[in-house]
Amino acid sequence: MATTTKNNQKGKMENPEFHEFFVDELKDIYWAEKHLVKALPKMKKAATSPELASAFEKHTAETETHIATLEQVFELLDEKAAAKKCDAMAGLLEEANGIIEDTDAGTMIRNAGLILAGQKVEHYEIATYGGLRTLAATMGRDDVAGLLQQTLDNEKATDEALTTCAESLVNEQAVEE
Repeated sequence: MATTTKNNQKGKMENPEFHEFFVDELKDIYWAEKHLVKALPKMKKAATSPELASAFEKHTAETETHIATLEQVFELLDEKAAAKKCDAMAGLLEEANGIIEDTDAGTMIRNAGLILAGQKVEHYEIATYGGLRTLAATMGRDDVAGLLQQTLDNEKATDEALTTCAESLVNEQAVEE
């Protein structure tokens, strides 16, 4: 078993208990991403704003990249990529389904709700990737931290894109319906 110091060697982190905790949290976000990639097409289909539908389509492709990046992280840590149910993401996706069910198709109100649901997901992911990146850096795993930072930057950009979509069109039209 390889150990890791500040020199970015491949393998498990020096502290076995911390390594196990870190990997467990990676499994959690891995599950979240794998389920999000299945939910985003449904959100795209429910959106009536072309800009919003496009944002969900773009994020579906990005989420596939996030999954591949997490698989790289598992490999760097000499761990098998495995998912552990993420209760937080499960709840957020259930909430998104509820918005679709509780709003009328074709309305800007539904679009506003979908944006809100999407931003809740993004904020959860931002918090998770930010925390994991910091933990990896603290343990001297700059290679892992760098990969997590890339995903974190992408999640922030998606959140900003959803905000722009809401502020530029959707929210004002939703208020007027």
